[in-house]
This record gives sequence, structure tokens and C-alpha cells, in this order.
Amino acid sequence: MTESISFYPGSFDPITNGHADIVARALKLFDRLIVGVASSRNKNTLFSLKERIELVKEVVEKTFTQQKQKIVVVGFDTLLIESMREHKAKVVLRGMRAVSDFEFEFQLASMNRALEPQLETVFLTASEKYHFLSSRFVREIALMGGDVSTFVHPAITKALAKKARVQNSSK
Repeated sequence: MTESISFYPGSFDPITNGHADIVARALKLFDRLIVGVASSRNKNTLFSLKERIELVKEVVEKTFTQQKQKIVVVGFDTLLIESMREHKAKVVLRGMRAVSDFEFEFQLASMNRALEPQLETVFLTASEKYHFLSSRFVREIALMGGDVSTFVHPAITKALAKKARVQNSSK
């Protein structure tokens, strides 16, 4: 029997509890999960690619202690399908918070499938308690001095606080 491998791409700037929830649920569906941290050239990210990879690895290490051997965290700066080929993944995993996410995700899934016909996309809807949660909101709240500890792992709270100090001291 072939091992089922899914690829969960995102910028993870930063990884939130909503992302971790999608990972936890995906682990029940797939033998292995590749968490692909995208370079996101077109986005003005708060954390560098290297920092985001390290933060995702830390969250995986501390959150999924029993299942961490099933998770691989990688950075990628190529087309998604190229990274998926490299890691032998046949399924793209995408999380959706709201109906408003669907149109974009549907177009993206269709484009990926046009580029790689054997590719499948699986959508997992966000758990109800995370429908409102986005990395962008978390960043904005943290940089303005708000408490984001209920939205992210403690390691992320710490990293965001450090970024906020650096940004506020440079003003």
C-alpha cells in the first residue's frame, strides 16, 4: 500500500492555533504531512522565511510530540507542484475559514490541477473556534501591543513580542 502524503502550504506568518488545528486533523487522514512554508515573495512578511520555518518546527515539536515523526516542515521557493513532486505528495491540503475563502481556493486548486492532473486538493474547514482567526489579524494585534496568547502557541507569542519591541524601538 502506498503511503498517503499531503502537502499543507502557507506563508505561516505566523503559524496560528487555527493552522495547528488543521495539522492535527490532517494527521488523522494522511500517513505523512509536509508543512510547506512558502517564501511568499509577493507578501511583505513580518518574519523571514528562515524564522517562519523555525517557528513552525518549534510549534510542531511542542504541540505534536506523539506524532511529530509524521510531520516534515520545509521551506519552498518554487511552484507548489514542484515542491510536492520533490516530497512525493499527491494531495494539497488547504484550510478554509469562510465562504469568502472558497472562490480563491477553488481557482488555485483548478490551476494546480491544470498544471499537474494527478494532484488532488482537500479542503478542511476551520474549526468553529478559529473561523475568525488569521495571521494578519494576529500580527496587527501583536504589533500594537495586544494579547494574542489565545490565538497562537506561546513560542509565537514570544516571537511576536520580540518583533514588536524591535519595530517600536526603530520608530
